[in-house]
Amino acid sequence: MLSGPGLFGGLFELKGYNNPVLVSSMDGVGTKLKLAVTMDSYDSVGIDIVNHSVNDILTCGAAPIFFLDYIAMGQLLTEKVCDIVKGLSSACQEVGCALIGGETAEMPGLYVGTDFDLVGTIIGIVEKNNIINGRDIASGDIILGLPSSGLHTNGYSLARHVLGESRQSLDTFHPMLGQTLGQALLTPHRCYLKELKPLLHLVKGLAHITGGGFPGNVPRVMPANVTAHFNTSAWDIPPIFKLIQECGQITTDEMYRVFNMGIGMVIIAAPENAQELLRCLPDAKQIGNIIPLQANQQVILS
Repeated sequence: MLSGPGLFGGLFELKGYNNPVLVSSMDGVGTKLKLAVTMDSYDSVGIDIVNHSVNDILTCGAAPIFFLDYIAMGQLLTEKVCDIVKGLSSACQEVGCALIGGETAEMPGLYVGTDFDLVGTIIGIVEKNNIINGRDIASGDIILGLPSSGLHTNGYSLARHVLGESRQSLDTFHPMLGQTLGQALLTPHRCYLKELKPLLHLVKGLAHITGGGFPGNVPRVMPANVTAHFNTSAWDIPPIFKLIQECGQITTDEMYRVFNMGIGMVIIAAPENAQELLRCLPDAKQIGNIIPLQANQQVILS
């Protein structure tokens, strides 16, 4: 960073790149914020938005260089803003990303009571010849999965409806979770940058499993002539998803459409590279394979 606080724009100097391509992404934490308000716990959502954003640009092969945040409240509560920024800054430090600036807005009448919003914009960089675009994905390639830390930042509207969002509900200890419901639901979004960055040369495609689950995200990184076939028995579904499904009597198809179901990042690689990835990523599992297009479906879960 070249700018200190007070300027109207953030400045960042790029060095050491031959043919750099900037990669950007913008997202929010969503209704997970409602649980943060109820639990009076705000630093985790700052971590959420940074890690979510880092994972998004990582799918292109990009590493983050700087991040900007937007925080809006009906009444500006300094202590809460400080907790949010604490989470933002710690997550940025963890991935070597500059928290270059942002906007904090007080808007009474638009945000009521303790409601607030948190949005982030990330800028990353990748050498042009190192961009991951999935164009070379072909039948016979292997699909690996890296575990999620929970719901991450998606599916909370359904989870809140099914499990409840009162302080009493969130403070309830669930033996199957080994913790309270609130602790499980506020677990921060996992970041995959550090473990994947040195291995990106082995990867053909990466899909960050966010809103839309497997069907909504995996086709975004694949050519149109193949299908990703997932073996859903290849990994253990975390208890939080089983609890949601049981309490809400939700179909399995709907669960995989809304939630990540325990897989936060999908990796697609050639068979010879998949073995090296499995060796270097201890918690990765082979969860499927790429086959010729089947019945015009780009994702099959079985």
